[in-house]
Amino acid sequence: MLRIAVIDGQGGGIGSLIVKRLREEFKESVEIVALGTNSAATTSMMKSRANKGATGENAIVWNSERVDVIVGPLSIALSDAMLGEVTAKMASAVVSSRARTILLPLNQEEIEIAGVSKEPLPHMIEHIVARIKEIEHV
Repeated sequence: MLRIAVIDGQGGGIGSLIVKRLREEFKESVEIVALGTNSAATTSMMKSRANKGATGENAIVWNSERVDVIVGPLSIALSDAMLGEVTAKMASAVVSSRARTILLPLNQEEIEIAGVSKEPLPHMIEHIVARIKEIEHV
């Protein structure tokens, strides 16, 4: 069974949308682990039907090596992002994980990714679903 970590912070709105869509698409054939930088984010993702949830730096660091896929906004890979919620250890765990990491090019950090066109969030989430389908069949 594919284990997918969805990481988010602040209110968990993006993460909860991702969890909801993954659950709709994959039903119970994947395990979704909600990892929040704070308890509000984790709670929001759990309400969207993640299988498990954990909060904080240690949870993100520990679980990053125990999942097959990591999904979240670009900010989860940037130290001090999300108004300081993302620690250097969290960002390092995400970028050094052996898991396939799929990041949404959304952030509030004044960082731009050249060559990436702006798309509505639902379209970006569909790209995540498509990539996970490809990974699942490899």
